[in-house]
Amino acid sequence: MTMDGTFSENDLSRVVEADRKNVWHHLIQHQPFESAIDPRIIVEGKGMKVWDQKGKEHLDAVSGGVWTVNVGYGRESIADAVRDQLVKLNYFAGSAGSIPGALFAEKLLDKMPGLDRMYYCNSGSEANEKAFKMVRQIAHKKYGGKKHKILYRDRDYHGTTIACLSAGGQDERNAQYGPFAPGFVRVPHCLEYRAFEQEGAPQENYGVWAADQIEKVILAEGPDTVGALCLEPVTAGGGVITPPDGYWDRVQEICKKYDILLHIDEVVCGVGRTGTWFGYQQYGVQPDMVTMAKGVASGYAAIACLVTTEAVFDMFKDDPSDKMNYFRDISTFGGCTAGPAAAIENMRIIEDENLLENTTQMGAYMLDQLHGLADKHSIIGDVRGKGLFLGAELVSDRDSRTPADEAKVQAVVGNCMAQGVIIGATNRSLPGKNNSLCFSPALIATKDDIDHIIGAVDKALGDVFG
Repeated sequence: MTMDGTFSENDLSRVVEADRKNVWHHLIQHQPFESAIDPRIIVEGKGMKVWDQKGKEHLDAVSGGVWTVNVGYGRESIADAVRDQLVKLNYFAGSAGSIPGALFAEKLLDKMPGLDRMYYCNSGSEANEKAFKMVRQIAHKKYGGKKHKILYRDRDYHGTTIACLSAGGQDERNAQYGPFAPGFVRVPHCLEYRAFEQEGAPQENYGVWAADQIEKVILAEGPDTVGALCLEPVTAGGGVITPPDGYWDRVQEICKKYDILLHIDEVVCGVGRTGTWFGYQQYGVQPDMVTMAKGVASGYAAIACLVTTEAVFDMFKDDPSDKMNYFRDISTFGGCTAGPAAAIENMRIIEDENLLENTTQMGAYMLDQLHGLADKHSIIGDVRGKGLFLGAELVSDRDSRTPADEAKVQAVVGNCMAQGVIIGATNRSLPGKNNSLCFSPALIATKDDIDHIIGAVDKALGDVFG
């Protein structure tokens, strides 16, 4: 301990023991920490790299493990912006405004033509909950409560609360957490690589057919009962699924035809990940509601937002004489000023460093390199993605497309980690189909970074699968 009270010893064994004894980590089995291994402590990050408690350097190809740190580690200007704002005003409840809240809303909405209002909250799950609540309140205000159902897609993920899991298309992630909230209805996925598993799927125009399956569900449920359709622009944890040609145009048509709000979950794709500000902008879609979180401030502060059209907003102020007419909701930490302060600086960095352009260029390069790996390793059945948001589906047989053994898929991740490269894989999401490697390096990635990642994956595939 130094004179000013900061902790600065080189021996981190005390920290490791404090973690082992007290911390409940996310998404991990803790039993091995009791004897076999130490929990991993990430001590420092700079650019694309992080260092653990043993001083081992890792190239991070998943932006903080869950596609979050879009502008990379160690950005002093974001830290300075947050510090300066906290000294001035750290918090006031969202019933009042703040300077960074107003300025970030203006700056962001300028990138989202057709959308006009921002509701601040503190996580992607919470942002999606707010959207679901708005849909339900609109149903009661306008349709006698009838138009309350929310459609969600197989393989999509919208968060970790019970309502979000109720709208979750990943059965393994949902297992043991029911019973779920009523009024959420699943529609089929649009993964063309697995179209052969869907009865009646055509060889041509699969995208239009996949969207038409949504219409079938709407007709079966009754269009007068369906209030919203919630979709990821590119499915993330369900296998990095890029929508097939024709899909989004048809989805938009269907929503307009049946007066259904289109809610796009941009928690992963938002703020540059695909090479445009938002993933939906790759496909010419005009949503009614957009949720976002992770990359909004690159993890430098907790922030999430729900953005809506003015038409949605107007439904909550059309009768001021009715004391129940407004959106009766609050998010405590939606009133924190650190989030929007960090988000403003995060956005400036993306603009000033041309990171959208870099994401497009480096994403195309990385996709090409992954195709090269597929030429070399028959275990890779499909490569897909958009921008620096990419996946490789591993199969034990290319003809039958049988998913690779999940333990071996995880062994590839472990092999890369041992090499000092952190990659991801679908994990406890889809029964029998957790077989895709996931890549989401920071938007600052260079060709050298990508070559380093690809080299590690190449070696790992060879080591694990031969």
